[in-house]
Amino acid sequence: MDRRIKLRHLEAFVEIAKARSLKRAAERLHLTQPAISRTLAELEQILGTRLLTRGRGGAQMTAQGEVLFDFAEAGLGALERGLDGAAAGRRQSVARLHLGALPSVAARLLPELVAGLEDSAPDLSLTVADGSHDHLTGLLRAGTLDLVLGRLGAPATMRGLSFAQLYLEEVVFVTRPGHPILKAPSLDRLGEFTVIFPPPWAAIRPFVERLLIARGLPIPARRIETVSGAFGRVHTARSDAVWVISTGVVANEIADGRLVRLPFSDQGTEGPVGLMRRAADRETPEMRLLARAAEAAVARLGLS
Repeated sequence: MDRRIKLRHLEAFVEIAKARSLKRAAERLHLTQPAISRTLAELEQILGTRLLTRGRGGAQMTAQGEVLFDFAEAGLGALERGLDGAAAGRRQSVARLHLGALPSVAARLLPELVAGLEDSAPDLSLTVADGSHDHLTGLLRAGTLDLVLGRLGAPATMRGLSFAQLYLEEVVFVTRPGHPILKAPSLDRLGEFTVIFPPPWAAIRPFVERLLIARGLPIPARRIETVSGAFGRVHTARSDAVWVISTGVVANEIADGRLVRLPFSDQGTEGPVGLMRRAADRETPEMRLLARAAEAAVARLGLS
């Protein structure tokens, strides 16, 4: 690497790219706007290429900037983890793993996985974060998480990440027992009710849209866009809403009879669920332990 490139250059570039604003990036790095602008200009001069353009929409990455961003963000995250690990206050004897889990696996696969880890790796210290696909993969790229467990996202969301498939999962339509639609269930009646619908950034959104298009149906006008399992369970149980969600989120409720799966075809909504990690990172023993525990949990649940 060119010795003229310093850590401050990469930090400034990554922060500007994430914030899409020199002003906000300067505030986060506790710099003045002229100082961060000068730092970016130095990096662009060293590389001999424009990394960001500025317009009414804020700072936008060029094609060259997008290439650098994935590696710079992952590199800064890896460096931060390395420094944390070398700090005197850390206990290197404790194996640690930071895992992100999407809602579809947090409710069904994750408890089984953790139970297996308690037997096979009782000394592993596991931290679990949940959230949307975009949120968790962002944390993964930034180095905050080591792995993310969930559904494969669109190609644009998977830049710089590798994916190891565990099983396929479909999307389901569920209601409370006794819902009016159960008397004459039909996907054509969806517009009669409020629909809890995946938001644009949800990994399952394209699958649901394709299903509706194939039936000649529009996206429901009366909809609440969320993939929140906590909200969906409560609101569906208390209302006449129809909830469109990954099977894993509601598998326990369907099995217990607390929610009813509508007899709609789920063909075309199947998507791969697996483990995501940074492609540039080497696989650690802790990652291998978790991958084996995930495979065993999939087998025990009969998902493979």
